Amino acid sequence: MKHPLENLSSNLRKPLFWVFLLATLALFVLFRILNTPLITPAASGGIVTFELAGSPASAQSILDSWDARAKLFAAFGLGLDYLFMPLYSLALMLGTLLAAGRHKGWQYVLGAAAGWGALAAALFDAVENIALWRLLLGEAFSYLPRVAVLCAELKFALLALGLLYALVGWAWPKPQ
Repeated sequence: MKHPLENLSSNLRKPLFWVFLLATLALFVLFRILNTPLITPAASGGIVTFELAGSPASAQSILDSWDARAKLFAAFGLGLDYLFMPLYSLALMLGTLLAAGRHKGWQYVLGAAAGWGALAAALFDAVENIALWRLLLGEAFSYLPRVAVLCAELKFALLALGLLYALVGWAWPKPQ
């Protein structure tokens, strides 16, 4: 299996990793600020609670706890997330590529899979956001919270696995 960014010039990998990582972290800080008005007793984790609502009743409870200003912050955050997706995905793909480049065999293949997983995580995030956007607009389809939570759980799992591979793969001694 080839890593999705394997054809990227080796002298560009580390500089691009740092650019995308710093951009990801900067946008993450902005998301933390945007999330503050979304924290209510019904949504203790703000937008993440909404992502993980899982049922129409829970999603509606969260929406009912948000005033118009909070819903505007949620809508802006969902839109901004489409910029965040390629940033975090590329940062993680480059991180897994840098770690995989230190290894051969199954360890490299695992890194390639983690790289594809980072890309898949962004795609799951996009589908999740469509479901959340439709809920935010008042569409009461019973499947939307289930779609959002499934995509969110897959996204978080793939991101965690990719991050774990990148960290362990980098720390693992390079074969001689």
